[in-house]
Amino acid sequence: MIGDPFSAPASGGQSYVERSPVPALRGIVSSVWVQRVGRDAAPYVHRRIPNGAVELVCQVGSTPQVIGPLTEPLVEVLQPGTTIVGLRFVPGAFPVVAGQPASEVAGVALNAEQLWGRSAATLGEVVGTAASPHEALAAMQLHVRERAGASQPPDPLVSKVVHGLMPWRTVDVTSLRASLHISETQLRRRCHAAVGLAPKALHRLLRFQGFLALVQQAIARGRAATDDGLGLLALRAGYADQPHLTRECVRLTGVSPRVFVAETQRACACGHDHSASFVPVLRAETETHPTWA
Repeated sequence: MIGDPFSAPASGGQSYVERSPVPALRGIVSSVWVQRVGRDAAPYVHRRIPNGAVELVCQVGSTPQVIGPLTEPLVEVLQPGTTIVGLRFVPGAFPVVAGQPASEVAGVALNAEQLWGRSAATLGEVVGTAASPHEALAAMQLHVRERAGASQPPDPLVSKVVHGLMPWRTVDVTSLRASLHISETQLRRRCHAAVGLAPKALHRLLRFQGFLALVQQAIARGRAATDDGLGLLALRAGYADQPHLTRECVRLTGVSPRVFVAETQRACACGHDHSASFVPVLRAETETHPTWA
């Protein structure tokens, strides 16, 4: 089970807390989380952005959903009193649990019963009757462990590709493909099956996750993410310039970087903890640019 408690939102507010998964899932799950909207809070607009991963989410009282990997933003309105538990698979790991290609769920949100039948409905019932979000999340992780069972690990070549395409590790897909001695067709086919996306598309999504990690780190430190300017932030995240970041941000979030950062600042400064996501991502930056740590 998770070692840290998931704090309730402040009165009239909302919270989002991520943690690392249980050790048995760390090869296939990158993080687990609980999102809560207070009973006295206003409806909360949640902008879910593409991140290259498949997520399993369950709103307490509902059937679990399998989401993504998204190719465009998904905006949801969460009503007061909502509690959601979820986990994010490592890109390329979903077939281990689902027994089917990730390409079959790319860009969509599906009722998990469509994939897993009665076991998904049972998971929803267990989550709905759990004594706390902590216990609900433990049940979800147990479900994933049981589904993975003695399955083969994720495609090792795709795992190398995902690692190589993480922010600050490579500048383009072509050089990575050459280092792996695989044809473009083979790489595209295997990445599409395991991740649900083509390598270049995954690279773009992961680069934006690097930008988001920088924003979340600044917020966690009590700073405005744009203190040093969006131009420098764009360069740090691996974009050619600020206009390049702007194009990608509008495509992936639906709004400009300035609006997106402001929205993120308002939401995350009120009870969000994304450290389980952004700390691992930023390790690569500090390895490449230690003076930026």
